[in-house]
Amino acid sequence: MDYATISQTLLVTCIFTLAGAVKGISGMGLPTVAMSLLGLWMPATQAAALLIAPSLATNLAQCHGPHGRSLARRLWPLWLGLAAMTLWAPGLGSGSESTARRLLGVALVSYGVWGLWRPTLPQLSAEQRWVGAVAGLLTGAVTAATAVFVLPMVPYLQALRLDKDEMVQALGLSFGVATLALAVRLGLGADTSAGSTWLTPLSAWALGAAFAGLWLGTRLRATLSGAAFQRSLFLIFIGLGAANLLKAG
Repeated sequence: MDYATISQTLLVTCIFTLAGAVKGISGMGLPTVAMSLLGLWMPATQAAALLIAPSLATNLAQCHGPHGRSLARRLWPLWLGLAAMTLWAPGLGSGSESTARRLLGVALVSYGVWGLWRPTLPQLSAEQRWVGAVAGLLTGAVTAATAVFVLPMVPYLQALRLDKDEMVQALGLSFGVATLALAVRLGLGADTSAGSTWLTPLSAWALGAAFAGLWLGTRLRATLSGAAFQRSLFLIFIGLGAANLLKAG
């Protein structure tokens, strides 16, 4: 193993340990943290492929709970729109690397600003399924372009006023759908010579690091101020988004 491979493995391990810790503390954020950091030095398709296994595995661990059927009845329009648009929208691999990095930067800055602003969202009823479908389509378009699937899906889920356990399970299920759709998209356009396949030794390192970070994050959750942590994280997203925008030129 040469020096470049060792350096890349160590960097990926550190990034996914951090991303897993963020998810362990907040219940979300692994793909966002991973893509925001990997995007600074790695091609977008390669970075997206690398986060598939860690994101899918950690979200599956978050899917368990008693609310699966009720959430499926309520969220299927969101999931359908998300999956369809992720598969069909133009995005990763269809443009220049600078364009992909610029879109990622815009998504990160937008998410950071929204998180700091925290506007009061209108409560949505279970009958307003068309809103979920629209949120899914928009989230799928963002996912296809950036491999980040938080906007506008997370605000939509928050507007449903789910209780804490329902919200955790809804996030796990929704992120799982997004990750599977992204995996299919990357698989359909995979170029293994370019390293875009998501089943690699490096992804195994990323998977192990993500679970180590997840374990660490769950231990730290009780010792940290949730509000202060969230504000700091959103500020970091804005900074990383700006860094990606500057690198895109």
